[in-house]
Amino acid sequence: MTVPPDRRLVFLLNAGNRRVQRWIEAAMAAKGGLTAAHSGVLFFLGQRDGALIGEAAEALDLAPSAMTGLIDRMTKVDLVERRPDPADGRAMRLYLTEKGRAARQYAKGGLDSINANLTEGFSDDEIAVIARWLMSLQTKFPKGDAA
Repeated sequence: MTVPPDRRLVFLLNAGNRRVQRWIEAAMAAKGGLTAAHSGVLFFLGQRDGALIGEAAEALDLAPSAMTGLIDRMTKVDLVERRPDPADGRAMRLYLTEKGRAARQYAKGGLDSINANLTEGFSDDEIAVIARWLMSLQTKFPKGDAA
């Protein structure tokens, strides 16, 4: 049985993700150099300033080693800072800097525009179905479960 081109969901999902990511990266680079990954950290810390690096990695679905490199780069450009956990000196907590808070507000404004672009031409009911389908992927395909 041949699958019609408009029903090749894995291909369409991957191709759409790549295009959206490239578009976001180009738009953000043109307006200040933030990346989508930077924005994810800024949004997370905006809600959970002082989180452990592992908590941020979990929330953003990143490997701990990838998160460490990302935080290293963000620290170098003064978006976040690491501070020792008062209860466990071996653990590091992440905090937004003033520059990081300003960058978060900037990225948040861009997010509204991106969401408007993504949803243009679709009804609220259609958006609800798409959102429900995308959310279902997280439970149907949990992290680390290849079976």
